[in-house]
Formats: sequence, C-alpha cells, structure tokens
Amino acid sequence: MTKVAVVTDSTAYIPPELSKDLLVRVVPLQVIWGEQTFRDNVDITPDDFYTRLKTAKVMPTTSQPSPGAFQVVYQELIEAGYDILSVHISGKLSGTLDSAAQARATFPGANIELVDSATTSLAMGFPVLAALRAAQQGASLQECKNLAEQGVKNSGILFAVNTLEFLRRGGRIGGAQAFLGTALNLKPILEIRGGRIEAVERVRTMNKALDRLMDLFEERIAGRTPVHIACVHAQAEAEACLLLERVAQRFGPAVVMETLVAPVSPVLGTHTGPGCMGLAFMAGM
Repeated sequence: MTKVAVVTDSTAYIPPELSKDLLVRVVPLQVIWGEQTFRDNVDITPDDFYTRLKTAKVMPTTSQPSPGAFQVVYQELIEAGYDILSVHISGKLSGTLDSAAQARATFPGANIELVDSATTSLAMGFPVLAALRAAQQGASLQECKNLAEQGVKNSGILFAVNTLEFLRRGGRIGGAQAFLGTALNLKPILEIRGGRIEAVERVRTMNKALDRLMDLFEERIAGRTPVHIACVHAQAEAEACLLLERVAQRFGPAVVMETLVAPVSPVLGTHTGPGCMGLAFMAGM
C-alpha cells in the first residue's frame, strides 16, 4: 500500500500539537520587509511580526513560494515512497498554487494531486487535517483528495478587521472595496467566498462585530454538524480565547467537535493588519 503525505503552505497555520504525529510538510510563503525577506512562521513569528509592525516606517509585502521550494519538498517525499496531496491558499489570493503546479510538472511520473482550498488560515487547515488523519489510517491518495475537497466545500472563514487599509495596500481587498471610505468607527466584517475576500456588513464596535461573527457563523453552518471551529487572531489572543468560550457556550458539545485558537500568520497579517479576529470552520464532517 502506497503511503500518502500531505503538503500545505504556511498560511494554514495548523497548531503544531495537532500535526506533530501526522505526515505534513509546510511550504512557507514570504514576508518582504524593505531589504529583508522572511519565511512565514520560520524566520519570523506572529508575535515578532505584529510587534515590529506597530513601529514600522516601511510596510511589509508578501510573496508566494518559488517552484523550487516545492520541488525540494516533493523530491524528498517521492524518494521516501509517498504519494502527495498538496493543498494550498486560494489561487485568487496568491500564486502559491501556480508554483506548486510548476513544481509538479518536473516530476511527470509521480502521483501528486493539487487542491485549491479557495480560502486560507484554518478554513484551509481543517480540510488539510481531515486528509492527514485519513492518510494516517491508510487512505489512498484519491480518498484523501476527495476528503480534502469535501472539506473545502464545507469550510468558511468570517473575520472582522480594524481597518481596510492593509487589504487595500496589499491589493487583496476584493469585494471589500465597497466598504472603503467607511467611517473610522465602523468595523468591516468580511468573509472569503468563491476564493476572494467579500464584504458582509459593517458594525459600530469590535464587540458588536464579534457578536455578529457568531450569528453569521450559525447562518453559514446551516444546521450541519459536527463543526470544527477556530478563533484566529492578529495579536489578540486573549480576545480570541474569550470568543471561543462564547462559541462553545452558545453551541455546545453536541454541535462543536473541535475548537482551536491560532494566530493569523505573518503573511496573512500583512494584509489584515493587527487586531483582526475571525472564526474559521468546517461543518458537517
């Protein structure tokens, strides 16, 4: 029986304690800050990134991994006898999947399947974990791919930002363009839909935004259970933990199977800015 390894990218930010016993390889995107280049979550941690961002005179930008970065990972796994499932950030938000496809083309005899998650953060991480857990139980490459694709269809992420400026500056604003010019005291609620960032609504304070995130989350899961849910944050861990407690109390163990708190990776934080809070989920699986 051929073994299956899963490759993803650093924007998934799967907590190490969940993946330490699973065969996953993470290819980092890059943060470019002036003359310096940092590998996401390797050379720069979320805490370091957001601390530096507060006083930075030059704003960071981001870059996808090179095809060569994927080639190195794929080569190692192929030589170890693995089939490969590679699941990545939305192709409408990043060229990461294109780099993976270019790398795959250099291994014409290998079994490498690519999946566009159409999202990022733990909305991508949960389908990756589903495939990893299946691979650990001996599932085939096609079975793991089918499970990841099913997870993608049942996943989503809703998030509130303090300002749209970072998304605008990074060119990732998408449908949230409609909220530009909003009064400063209104907090935009956004989601990734169809692979792009889309506007949902505006509320007056971040507290109200968190209340609405829970309401919108309930709408999006549409009665599907069980639910895997993560509170993701950009240097707002205490608030994320409180939000997760509120979610657990509101929906209960009959609905919520798995709960996580995780940072937004530096690459994503470049576009969301500090203080971003979100709910990432996978429902009905």
